[in-house]
Amino acid sequence: EFFDRSGMATSTRHIAMEMWPGGMPFGDPENLAKMLFRFDNPPGKTEVSGSQDALGIMLPGINKLAYNCKDYWPEKITTELDEDILSWLESHLFLIPLWPRKMGYNVLQGTKLNKPNVKALADAADGCWEAIMNRDLQRFARYFNDSFNAQVNLFPRMINNDVSEVIDIYRNRSLGCKLSGAGGGGYLIFVADNILEKGIRI
Repeated sequence: EFFDRSGMATSTRHIAMEMWPGGMPFGDPENLAKMLFRFDNPPGKTEVSGSQDALGIMLPGINKLAYNCKDYWPEKITTELDEDILSWLESHLFLIPLWPRKMGYNVLQGTKLNKPNVKALADAADGCWEAIMNRDLQRFARYFNDSFNAQVNLFPRMINNDVSEVIDIYRNRSLGCKLSGAGGGGYLIFVADNILEKGIRI
């Protein structure tokens, strides 16, 4: 079980369990994700849970979500279900627990939302996806780091000194890292060639 306020869609998971206490229903995964997203974001809610939370829970495999600048819902979803690719990815990702985000934490303060920063994040996402499809660990780690750097450029409050200290502990034992969710705590996700001590396997 993931701890709350950790960037692992725990609040959306709780909503899903309220909606479907007997287990996930059968049906089109994207349509079920839309139902979950709407239930998770009733009118008047000030902090909207991202659609990637609902999609991440409901969609099988790994998924690339392409958004435009107008909608909460992605305009294109690319899904990969190849077991060899999924197993390869699982073997190189490790979670290191940090701590729950503090109450009142707002990652949007000081946001630097501009085209160069957004493009850098999109390019890194494309690079990650292609590297995963080719099972190229070094390229995957490089774009994984690029993705995190682009996120921090967009949202400088994602990271703080406490998080940086934990990253430094694993720097020489990993190839790449980023924070789960909005940062400020949660989990560090590391890319590594070998098993990380205290790391949680995906």
